[in-house]
Amino acid sequence: MNPPSLPIVSRLHRAAVFVGFAAVVLSTAACDDDPFNFNDWTSAPDTVLLYSLDRPELNLPSAYAFNRRTLHEVEAANSSGLWDVALDTREGRLVLLPPRALGVDGEAGIAPLPNEDYETIREAPADTAAYVSAAAVPVVVGQLYVVRTNESLGGFGQRCTYYAKMQ
Repeated sequence: MNPPSLPIVSRLHRAAVFVGFAAVVLSTAACDDDPFNFNDWTSAPDTVLLYSLDRPELNLPSAYAFNRRTLHEVEAANSSGLWDVALDTREGRLVLLPPRALGVDGEAGIAPLPNEDYETIREAPADTAAYVSAAAVPVVVGQLYVVRTNESLGGFGQRCTYYAKMQ
C-alpha cells in the first residue's frame, strides 16, 4: 500500500512544514563484502515532520538522517554531516537540500524520479549522475525521490551507503 500523500499546508504556511513518507532501505548495495547483501527494499515506513530553514525560529528540526532515522537542527553545530536531507524554501517553493548544497561535507544525494511509482521501484538508480548532491531539489507533491545516504559503518566495519525511497 502506497503511503497516503498529505497536502502541503496553505500558501501562508507553505514554509512551515513538510510531511513526508519514507521507507528506509537497509540493503547494503555499496558493501559488496557483506554476505547478507540483499538488493530489495526493506520497508520501514516512517512519517517525518520537518520545518523549513526559511522559518525565523531557531532549533526546529529541518533535516533528517534516513539510516539512523533521526531528526536534526541544521544550525546546531553538532549536527554537521549527520543528516542526509534538509528542507528549505527557495523562491516561494519547498526544496530538499543535500548537505553539500549548504556547504557541509557529505556524500548524500537526492534522485528525483518523476515518472516512477512508489510500489514498483525495486532498486535505487545505479547511475551516480541521477543524484543531485550540491543543489536544491524542488519538492513536488506525489513525486518519488530516492535518497543516497551519507556513508556509515556497516555491520562488518566497512563503509556503507544506504538508500531510501520517499514520496
